[in-house]
Amino acid sequence: MAGFFLAGISYQKTNAPARGWFAIDQQQYTTCLAQAPAFGIGALFILSTCNRTEIYGFAADPRALINVLCTATKGSAAAFTNQAYLKKGREAITHLFQVGAGLDSQLLGDYEIVGQLKQAVKFARDRGFINTFLDRLVSTVLQSSKDIKNNTALSKGAVSAAFAAVQYIKAAVTRPADRRILLVGAGKIGCSTCKNLVDYLGATQIVVVNRSAEKAAGIAAALHLTCAPMAKLAEQVALADIIIVTTNAAAPLILRSHLEHTSHKLIIDLSLPANVETAVKDLPHIQLIGLDEISKSNDHSLHERQADIPKANAIIARHLDEFLDWCRMRKNIPILKAISIRLGEIAAQQQRAVNDPEMPAVCQTAEQKIRRVIGGTAEKMRADNHSGCYYIEAINELLMDFS
Repeated sequence: MAGFFLAGISYQKTNAPARGWFAIDQQQYTTCLAQAPAFGIGALFILSTCNRTEIYGFAADPRALINVLCTATKGSAAAFTNQAYLKKGREAITHLFQVGAGLDSQLLGDYEIVGQLKQAVKFARDRGFINTFLDRLVSTVLQSSKDIKNNTALSKGAVSAAFAAVQYIKAAVTRPADRRILLVGAGKIGCSTCKNLVDYLGATQIVVVNRSAEKAAGIAAALHLTCAPMAKLAEQVALADIIIVTTNAAAPLILRSHLEHTSHKLIIDLSLPANVETAVKDLPHIQLIGLDEISKSNDHSLHERQADIPKANAIIARHLDEFLDWCRMRKNIPILKAISIRLGEIAAQQQRAVNDPEMPAVCQTAEQKIRRVIGGTAEKMRADNHSGCYYIEAINELLMDFS
């Protein structure tokens, strides 16, 4: 765990517009990984969601992680540091368990974080930046998250920004099923939002717009809806009663000029950075709702999920202990290898003293004895969390077997 750090910002200290300065897309992620070796970083991954941007990795100093992240962001390293939390070793590990469980999400129990974490790690792994430690850590975090989902009510209610947006519309709009809805963005959040609009609101007058016309057509066909090309965005904005934006483009797609001479509209922007121009808020006939406002909307299942937080923490503690136990044993691998080599030498000497010189250096019986001694030594190391005296003890044990 030495040299393992986390540097991040989240909704807890940083609002959505500020978080948008440090959100990264795949191209920016690629830039960060390409620059990492120059900062002395060989193992890392970056988790960038609507709630947070966090970089996990090994470095001589956590500032190196911040610097490599900010080589690709709009915001500076100084601005990030001013808002960031820094954690190292066990504290950083525990934080990732909390994040993976949805306990650190703006929407308690938000299970979308699992897919986002998998995607972030896969991106880094495919480019050679996930070492054995990070691989084992993330695997254990995901197993912990799965146990929490299966054995607690923490994810009850399909908690996500997409679901919260639909719940907001249901509470704020009369007869939402009769409204014309424009969904801009056909990524994972867009797909979830669209399905929720159909399933929970019974909405049918939905038009899907996306940069990839093929993706928009795929969602529309699957849910028996309509799609339109991005070139028709302004036209579709004017026609819609409700607009939901999930695009995560680098710059706003929906502008004040699109809305100045239109009818009353509710716009929900789930993008980070924001993809609706800030000046839209000044239009009296437009109600613009952002990520942070959606996350604070009424949640009827919150109380039940909060009641299961202690149970979720107990599951995390069990998996965390398992991972820390693996870390301790990993430290002992060089010692166990050294013991195994020395035991093999001793066994060969013993056999040469009593057997035919043509026999193999270490016979099968000796190998079995060595494996048994090494196994017992490893168990003692695990139980006692101490390795100092076992080298001599293991050698003496094998010598007794040959005596």
